Amino acid sequence: MHSTTSARVAAAVLGIEAAGVLVLALWQVLALLAGDTESVTSAVALIVLTAVGVAAVAAFAAGTARGVSWARSGGIVVQLLVLAVAFGAVTGAYAHPLVGLALAAAGVAGLVPLVLAVRRAGIARKDADERDDRDR
Repeated sequence: MHSTTSARVAAAVLGIEAAGVLVLALWQVLALLAGDTESVTSAVALIVLTAVGVAAVAAFAAGTARGVSWARSGGIVVQLLVLAVAFGAVTGAYAHPLVGLALAAAGVAGLVPLVLAVRRAGIARKDADERDDRDR
C-alpha cells in the first residue's frame, strides 16, 4: 500500500518525536552517571521505560510511512498522550506555559495528519471493498 502525503508528514512528525524521546533518554543516562538521582533503581527503570517509548514511537513512524493501520492507531495514541502532557505542563503549581504550548503544537502537528491519513485509508479500503464486491 502506498503512503499519502498526510501519512508521510505524520511519519516525519513521529520520527522527530522519537528522536526527541531518545534525547530525553540520553539526558536521563547522563543524570544517572552524574549521580543526580535520588534512587538508582528508579532512574534505571525510567531509562528502560523511556527506551521502550523510543522504540514504540519509532515503530509507529516506520509503520505510518508504510501505510499500516496499527501504526496510525499507535501514533494517534502518542499524540493524545503528548496533548495530555502539554495540558499538565500548562496547569498546576509548577506550570510552564511555553513548554506546554510547544508540546501542544507538536501534538497537533502529529494528530492532524494522522487523522487525515486514517480517513484517506478508510476511503481507499471502502473503494477496494466495493471493487471486490463488483468482481464477484
